[in-house]
Amino acid sequence: MTAQPSQKERIAALRAALGPDLTIMGHHYQHESVIRHTDLRGDSLELARRVADTDAAAIVFCGVYFMAESAALLARPGQKVYLPEHSANCVMAQMAPAERVDAVLRALQADGRKVVPLAYVNTSLAVKAVVGRHGGAVCTSANARTMLEWTRNQGDAVLFLPDKNLARNTANLLGIPDERRHMLDVRSASFSADVLTDSARRAELLIWPGCCAIHARFNLRQMETARAAHPGCRIVVHPECSPEVVNAADAAGSTTTIIRFADEAPKGSTVIIGTEINLVRRLARQHAGRLTVLPLLESACSHMARVTEPKLLHTLEGVAAGTEAPVTVPMDLHEPAKAALQRMLDACA
Repeated sequence: MTAQPSQKERIAALRAALGPDLTIMGHHYQHESVIRHTDLRGDSLELARRVADTDAAAIVFCGVYFMAESAALLARPGQKVYLPEHSANCVMAQMAPAERVDAVLRALQADGRKVVPLAYVNTSLAVKAVVGRHGGAVCTSANARTMLEWTRNQGDAVLFLPDKNLARNTANLLGIPDERRHMLDVRSASFSADVLTDSARRAELLIWPGCCAIHARFNLRQMETARAAHPGCRIVVHPECSPEVVNAADAAGSTTTIIRFADEAPKGSTVIIGTEINLVRRLARQHAGRLTVLPLLESACSHMARVTEPKLLHTLEGVAAGTEAPVTVPMDLHEPAKAALQRMLDACA
């Protein structure tokens, strides 16, 4: 009896059949069973920006929903973006609903002050559209400093959303004093009262109180334990971690920065990494025999995990059959959301 081909083999056959009409992209936080099938790997915006550089008509994006939305927004006419699991979302992005963001901005601007929003790329397309309509821009963890400087020059104050930790860490880099910052209370129905407080009125940086559930798990106690267990180790963390953790680390930066940190670490050294566990494990395998790479804590993103090898296979079968539904960008959101992204691309050119 002939053995049935494995999922890996079936995916390889579909990739070969689709040929140059297909590009599979994968975020660094994807599981190895998925990432091994990708043509391009990177962070969310790096991959979205590369959509227009590929000649493929079909782009399968292995990541969470807001990433596929950004890719679809930047896709050329004729290109379609597919997501293997549409329920793969982002807890941080869900902490900033578009309607509430717009209401908070309008309340902040009611006294005539020009408050310009700066949205982390970890937001929905609807939020990016709100930001675009209010003259704001998007940022990534890699360019947050550049974009916060840009946004400060556009008005009287900046609303940074949704990640409070990236906001505070970036403000520390720019030397914005604590007394010029204000953490908004946006959760209650009475949020409009908070934006009228003296603290909010004086602030040049208004901070949305969201966070990344993955990076919020890292703390100083874990770092102390790691340094005691591995004398001389070097610790690198993502700037979505708390300022206390970032300040105690040897380095902090985006996923690209973390990868580079491991690449440049001296042979024989121990590197402790505070970010999503799939990337840490991949770096440990990549540097096996040269470095010891360990997680500060095994912290996994459950939404990233919803994209699996079987779901990737199912998506590719649908693309090949012409039955798979692509990620769509509503017409009323297209222009303002793209404007927010384009301001970032122009400012960081």
